[in-house]
Amino acid sequence: MNEIEILKKLISYPTITPQECGIYEFVKEILPSFKVKEFHKNGIKNLFLYKEFKESKSNHHLCFAGHIDVVPAGEGWESDPFIPLVKEGYIYGRGTQDMKGGVAAFLSAVCELEKKGDFKILSILLTSDEEGEAIYGTKYVLEELKKQDFLPHFAIVAEPTSLKEFGDMIKIGRRGSINGVLKILGKQGHVAYPSKCINPLDFLAQVLPKISGFNLDEGSCGFEPSKIVITDIRGGMEVVNVTPNEVKIMFNIRNSPSTTLEDVKRHFATILKDIPHKLELKQSSKPFLTNKESKIALKMQEALKQINGFLPALSTGGGTSDARYFAEFGVEVIECGVVNDKIHSLNECVKMSEITALKQCFKELLEKF
Repeated sequence: MNEIEILKKLISYPTITPQECGIYEFVKEILPSFKVKEFHKNGIKNLFLYKEFKESKSNHHLCFAGHIDVVPAGEGWESDPFIPLVKEGYIYGRGTQDMKGGVAAFLSAVCELEKKGDFKILSILLTSDEEGEAIYGTKYVLEELKKQDFLPHFAIVAEPTSLKEFGDMIKIGRRGSINGVLKILGKQGHVAYPSKCINPLDFLAQVLPKISGFNLDEGSCGFEPSKIVITDIRGGMEVVNVTPNEVKIMFNIRNSPSTTLEDVKRHFATILKDIPHKLELKQSSKPFLTNKESKIALKMQEALKQINGFLPALSTGGGTSDARYFAEFGVEVIECGVVNDKIHSLNECVKMSEITALKQCFKELLEKF
């Protein structure tokens, strides 16, 4: 099967998180020479396939990774989201860009591999828990592989990373994400007697410039500054004659490696030291950065240039991905995939030419790694 046929088959499985729907059996069938490890926990199914090349002079372990789960399709599609539709050079279906297209490309590249580069082990890690909490997916598999002393040295996550045209951008890092809930405490009362009230909004006014849109660092190594972004403010009873008892602020910080969770705690402790408050902070993902001179980054750039004729930009932007887990375990990881312009949308689709080009890039990487 070529990459387009593989993608059509992958789309036909309605693998809404955390459902796997038997898709792994299909993957195992097209890679019969690969050994199988399955890691299942709390209803999440994960598949790890690997092949050892005994004649290799290197001990390097190279891994392709991705997720087969997709977000719900929603109402209003022009065609069935789980029946692939080919139209005017595109394939329509849920997950075509995010990220069954990338999975189809590397599965096809592995199937067509005729000569290999400088690695001893080639593996594939697939999870059904990336669009969900992502606790028992890639993270769990890597924990188990570490116990077995079988972690890869290099990894490619086939997320859709291109910006305007295929191959114009790859990710070598991602910002982290810190969620916060701040409650500034006061004393409810009648507005006619302000001396008997403690209005928490007065406290908020004093420190708001140090919260809303505040940069905790100046950014570095391609990262934008770590900015506090308020997402919700509420307090009071929606009346005009009662002051609120408390005001609640929710915020998010997409943090670079220059700002840690401890840095955020210290910042709020400083600006709120004389203000009654409660603060909850949670790091949902950590930032990472792969050295742009690492072998995986250089070889992926070379492969893209060979196919496209130009080098990709190296980026750390966007949201989070499972690449962060590889980085936590010391794996040199990059992300490379198709254009990201229709993910999670109605009538999600991908250019067939992009899938073929991505397959060729992955094949080039495998042969010249």
